Amino acid sequence: MDFETLVTKTMERRGFLQATMTLSAAAFLSTTLVTPALAANNAGVYRASFRNAHTGETFDGVYRVGNKYLPEAFERINYVLRDFRQNEVFPIDPRVVDIVSIVHKSLGQREPYSVISGYRSPRTNANLRSHERGVARRSLHMSGQAIDVRLPSVGARGIREAAVRLHAGGVGYYPRSDFVHMDSGTFRTW
Repeated sequence: MDFETLVTKTMERRGFLQATMTLSAAAFLSTTLVTPALAANNAGVYRASFRNAHTGETFDGVYRVGNKYLPEAFERINYVLRDFRQNEVFPIDPRVVDIVSIVHKSLGQREPYSVISGYRSPRTNANLRSHERGVARRSLHMSGQAIDVRLPSVGARGIREAAVRLHAGGVGYYPRSDFVHMDSGTFRTW
Protein backbone atom coordinates (compact mmCIF):
# COMPACT_ATOMS: atom_id res chain seq x y z
CA MET A 1 0.00 0.00 0.00
CA ASP A 2 1.46 3.38 -0.96
CA PHE A 3 1.79 6.33 1.44
CA GLU A 4 -1.16 8.34 0.07
CA THR A 5 -3.50 5.33 0.22
CA LEU A 6 -2.44 4.68 3.82
CA VAL A 7 -3.07 8.30 4.77
CA THR A 8 -6.46 8.37 3.05
CA LYS A 9 -7.64 5.12 4.66
CA THR A 10 -6.55 6.08 8.17
CA MET A 11 -7.82 9.66 7.96
CA GLU A 12 -11.28 8.42 6.93
CA ARG A 13 -11.70 6.88 10.38
CA ARG A 14 -13.17 9.74 12.36
CA GLY A 15 -14.22 9.67 15.92
CA PHE A 16 -12.45 12.40 17.83
CA LEU A 17 -14.01 12.76 21.25
CA GLN A 18 -15.99 15.93 21.77
CA ALA A 19 -14.59 17.13 25.05
CA THR A 20 -17.07 17.73 27.81
CA MET A 21 -14.86 16.65 30.69
CA THR A 22 -11.95 18.09 32.60
CA LEU A 23 -8.65 18.77 30.86
CA SER A 24 -6.83 15.85 32.45
CA ALA A 25 -9.52 13.33 31.58
CA ALA A 26 -9.92 14.75 28.09
CA ALA A 27 -6.16 14.76 27.50
CA PHE A 28 -5.96 11.15 28.67
CA LEU A 29 -8.86 10.00 26.50
CA SER A 30 -7.80 11.89 23.39
CA THR A 31 -4.28 10.50 23.57
CA THR A 32 -5.19 6.91 24.34
CA LEU A 33 -8.41 6.23 22.41
CA VAL A 34 -7.92 8.14 19.15
CA THR A 35 -6.68 6.16 16.18
CA PRO A 36 -3.41 7.63 14.91
CA ALA A 37 -3.61 9.46 11.60
CA LEU A 38 -0.77 7.42 10.13
CA ALA A 39 1.11 4.22 10.79
CA ALA A 40 4.31 4.65 12.80
CA ASN A 41 7.25 6.04 10.87
CA ASN A 42 10.52 4.09 10.62
CA ALA A 43 11.76 5.14 14.04
CA GLY A 44 8.25 5.11 15.52
CA VAL A 45 8.85 8.49 17.14
CA TYR A 46 6.84 11.59 16.23
CA ARG A 47 7.97 15.09 17.14
CA ALA A 48 6.28 18.46 16.90
CA SER A 49 7.84 21.88 17.16
CA PHE A 50 5.88 25.10 17.36
CA ARG A 51 5.77 28.48 19.03
CA ASN A 52 2.55 30.33 19.82
CA ALA A 53 2.87 33.64 17.93
CA HIS A 54 0.72 35.48 20.50
CA THR A 55 2.11 34.18 23.80
CA GLY A 56 5.64 33.06 22.86
CA GLU A 57 5.02 29.69 24.55
CA THR A 58 6.52 26.65 22.87
CA PHE A 59 6.30 22.92 22.47
CA ASP A 60 9.26 21.07 21.00
CA GLY A 61 9.35 17.38 21.64
CA VAL A 62 8.05 13.87 21.18
CA TYR A 63 4.27 13.57 21.39
CA ARG A 64 3.81 10.04 20.04
CA VAL A 65 5.77 6.78 20.09
CA GLY A 66 4.50 4.14 17.70
CA ASN A 67 0.72 4.21 18.00
CA LYS A 68 0.71 5.65 21.54
CA TYR A 69 0.14 9.34 22.10
CA LEU A 70 1.85 10.73 25.17
CA PRO A 71 -0.67 12.33 27.58
CA GLU A 72 1.97 14.51 29.27
CA ALA A 73 3.02 15.92 25.88
CA PHE A 74 -0.61 16.67 25.04
CA GLU A 75 -1.12 18.50 28.31
CA ARG A 76 1.59 20.92 27.17
CA ILE A 77 0.36 21.01 23.55
CA ASN A 78 -3.20 21.74 24.72
CA TYR A 79 -1.92 24.57 26.90
CA VAL A 80 0.30 26.15 24.24
CA LEU A 81 -2.50 25.94 21.65
CA ARG A 82 -5.22 27.19 24.03
CA ASP A 83 -7.53 30.10 23.27
CA PHE A 84 -5.22 32.74 24.73
CA ARG A 85 -7.92 35.42 24.43
CA GLN A 86 -10.17 33.55 26.89
CA ASN A 87 -7.32 31.61 28.54
CA GLU A 88 -9.34 28.46 27.81
CA VAL A 89 -7.59 25.11 27.37
CA PHE A 90 -9.17 22.42 25.20
CA PRO A 91 -7.89 19.04 23.96
CA ILE A 92 -6.26 19.24 20.54
CA ASP A 93 -7.06 16.35 18.21
CA PRO A 94 -3.90 14.22 17.99
CA ARG A 95 -4.57 13.64 14.30
CA VAL A 96 -4.13 17.33 13.46
CA VAL A 97 -0.83 17.27 15.34
CA ASP A 98 0.15 14.23 13.22
CA ILE A 99 -0.69 16.19 10.07
CA VAL A 100 1.30 19.31 10.95
CA SER A 101 4.19 17.18 12.19
CA ILE A 102 4.37 15.11 9.00
CA VAL A 103 4.16 18.22 6.82
CA HIS A 104 6.95 19.82 8.88
CA LYS A 105 9.12 16.72 8.51
CA SER A 106 8.42 16.48 4.77
CA LEU A 107 9.72 20.04 4.41
CA GLY A 108 12.97 19.05 6.13
CA GLN A 109 12.55 21.81 8.70
CA ARG A 110 13.98 22.24 12.15
CA GLU A 111 12.62 25.75 12.55
CA PRO A 112 9.45 25.58 14.67
CA TYR A 113 6.11 26.55 13.21
CA SER A 114 4.74 29.88 14.31
CA VAL A 115 1.17 29.08 15.39
CA ILE A 116 -1.37 31.78 14.62
CA SER A 117 -4.37 29.88 15.96
CA GLY A 118 -5.01 26.55 17.64
CA TYR A 119 -8.12 26.06 19.75
CA ARG A 120 -10.72 28.84 19.61
CA SER A 121 -13.63 29.03 22.01
CA PRO A 122 -17.05 29.65 20.46
CA ARG A 123 -16.94 33.16 21.97
CA THR A 124 -13.58 33.97 20.38
CA ASN A 125 -14.65 32.47 17.06
CA ALA A 126 -17.82 34.60 17.03
CA ASN A 127 -15.81 37.71 17.88
CA LEU A 128 -13.29 37.02 15.10
CA ARG A 129 -16.13 36.37 12.63
CA SER A 130 -17.59 39.78 13.41
CA HIS A 131 -14.27 41.53 12.66
CA GLU A 132 -12.49 39.39 10.06
CA ARG A 133 -13.33 37.77 6.77
CA GLY A 134 -12.79 34.05 6.27
CA VAL A 135 -13.62 32.85 9.81
CA ALA A 136 -16.01 29.90 9.52
CA ARG A 137 -19.14 29.83 11.67
CA ARG A 138 -18.54 26.13 12.46
CA SER A 139 -14.76 26.33 12.51
CA LEU A 140 -12.87 23.15 13.37
CA HIS A 141 -10.74 25.35 15.64
CA MET A 142 -13.67 25.19 18.09
CA SER A 143 -13.32 21.40 18.39
CA GLY A 144 -9.51 21.41 18.61
CA GLN A 145 -9.17 19.97 15.10
CA ALA A 146 -7.39 22.86 13.33
CA ILE A 147 -4.11 24.73 13.52
CA ASP A 148 -3.04 27.82 11.54
CA VAL A 149 0.72 28.07 11.01
CA ARG A 150 3.54 30.03 9.43
CA LEU A 151 7.05 28.88 8.62
CA PRO A 152 9.05 31.89 7.37
CA SER A 153 11.88 29.85 5.87
CA VAL A 154 9.40 27.97 3.65
CA GLY A 155 6.52 30.42 3.22
CA ALA A 156 2.82 29.71 3.09
CA ARG A 157 2.94 28.40 -0.48
CA GLY A 158 5.54 25.76 0.43
CA ILE A 159 3.55 24.61 3.47
CA ARG A 160 0.37 24.46 1.40
CA GLU A 161 1.99 22.37 -1.34
CA ALA A 162 3.35 19.86 1.20
CA ALA A 163 0.01 19.65 3.02
CA VAL A 164 -1.92 19.11 -0.23
CA ARG A 165 0.52 16.34 -1.26
CA LEU A 166 -0.17 14.62 2.07
CA HIS A 167 -3.87 14.60 1.14
CA ALA A 168 -5.00 14.38 4.78
CA GLY A 169 -7.45 16.83 6.27
CA GLY A 170 -8.35 20.33 5.17
CA VAL A 171 -5.78 22.76 3.81
CA GLY A 172 -6.54 26.47 3.68
CA TYR A 173 -4.12 28.85 1.99
CA TYR A 174 -4.03 32.51 3.07
CA PRO A 175 -1.22 34.14 1.06
CA ARG A 176 -2.06 37.73 2.08
CA SER A 177 -1.72 36.84 5.74
CA ASP A 178 1.09 34.36 5.00
CA PHE A 179 -0.31 31.35 6.86
CA VAL A 180 -1.78 27.92 6.19
CA HIS A 181 -4.71 26.27 7.95
CA MET A 182 -4.47 22.50 8.47
CA ASP A 183 -7.21 20.42 10.05
CA SER A 184 -8.19 16.81 10.65
CA GLY A 185 -11.50 17.03 8.81
CA THR A 186 -12.09 15.52 5.38
CA PHE A 187 -9.59 16.36 2.68
CA ARG A 188 -10.44 19.62 0.93
CA THR A 189 -8.59 22.76 -0.12
CA TRP A 190 -9.37 26.43 -0.38
